Amino acid sequence: MAGRREQGQINPAAIAVLVGLIVAGVWIWKRLPADSQDYVIDQALPLAAGGLVIGVIMLTVIWKMKRRVTQRRERNRMIVAFQRETAPEKKLELSFALIEGNAYRIEGLEGIAPALKDLWVTTLRQALGDKQHRIRGMAASHLGVLQDKTVVPFLVQALEDDHAYVRSCAILGLGRLRATETRERLTTMMEEDWDQTVRSRAKEALERMRV
Repeated sequence: MAGRREQGQINPAAIAVLVGLIVAGVWIWKRLPADSQDYVIDQALPLAAGGLVIGVIMLTVIWKMKRRVTQRRERNRMIVAFQRETAPEKKLELSFALIEGNAYRIEGLEGIAPALKDLWVTTLRQALGDKQHRIRGMAASHLGVLQDKTVVPFLVQALEDDHAYVRSCAILGLGRLRATETRERLTTMMEEDWDQTVRSRAKEALERMRV
């Protein structure tokens, strides 16, 4: 309650100061000689605006650099955690988090790509229960991030999965890989699969392959 009362006292004071500055600025401006006003308009304001733009650009660049450093540190921390983890479920969870945290890109994860591939291929083969369809699906879609065409046969096999979610994720993985050798199969799924999400994903994948 005390914090709220303090904020209530600060806000009116800040508004009063701002209004005072505006009034003072207008008062000073009206008393400036015409030559001084022209100078401010023609030279000082453009210089100030240019400086402001440069300052914003520099702050943006610095912010982006700091963000990248923070993301790199977090990624490296998670890579170490992934390599040390021995519990299968936790390791799989970390693998998914790594890809998601890396914005679904392989850059920076090349060193553990073989381990990720083995883990996700194994998951596709062994997580066969109906309740594990989400795990199979995530493994299939994430395999496409690795940009390794040797996983195409595993994704093609996943197109036969009984669960539509797994099929749509396998299609997403093939689209990420731009596996043009699967165009005919994806075209058939786009036209004939009973699930609308699967048909939409197949269309998206085919469009990606044309780029």
